[in-house]
Amino acid sequence: MASWLYGIAVLACPVGMGLMMWMMGRRGDADTQQVAQLREEINELKAERARRRVDQVS
Repeated sequence: MASWLYGIAVLACPVGMGLMMWMMGRRGDADTQQVAQLREEINELKAERARRRVDQVS
């Protein structure tokens, strides 16, 4: 009985690590889309700030 429990304990670490890697890999697509949206928003804000500077100078 003890060897059976030891075997499960030894396998728990690599199986858990594999499961976490798989879940993080699946989440990567959503993160990529979110990063693209945030970069687009940053570019819009930079353009707005540049327009404000031009308006203030004029």
